[in-house]
Amino acid sequence: MALPFMASAAELRLGDQLPALTLPDQDGKPLDLAAYGAEGYLLVFFYPKANTPGCTAQACSLRDAETRLKERGVKILGISADKPDSQKKFVTDQKLPYPLMADSEGKAIRAFGVEGMLGFARRSAFLFHQGKLVWRDAKSSTKDQAEVVLKALDTLSPAKK
Repeated sequence: MALPFMASAAELRLGDQLPALTLPDQDGKPLDLAAYGAEGYLLVFFYPKANTPGCTAQACSLRDAETRLKERGVKILGISADKPDSQKKFVTDQKLPYPLMADSEGKAIRAFGVEGMLGFARRSAFLFHQGKLVWRDAKSSTKDQAEVVLKALDTLSPAKK
């Protein structure tokens, strides 16, 4: 049996269900991931630390394309190991129109298999449809994250262009 500090979950695979987890958002309100992503598309992106250059570029790429993603039926949800107050500052500073989840206990980071150094999440993105994983980007982009997701959507649903 692995000790908790040694445990490392395998990254989610295509067809896997959205993990059933509840995490606080940037306002401290609990959000049930599985319920939130049960219908339509849900993009879950992980980033190491709020308000750092690469993470800001990734989050702002999705912010700037939020209307185009929403038109394609995609909801966005960001997750990092930051606490709610750091997530709130990130949302406010960058005017992010989607929720950021505070995973300070690493529950989602472990469930998605994106553990990085020192408890940080590895930058990655997962696209779910009706609660099932249909696409993933294990080495997510920063400034062009949204374009990568939009191209993936084209391959998944060419009729929805």
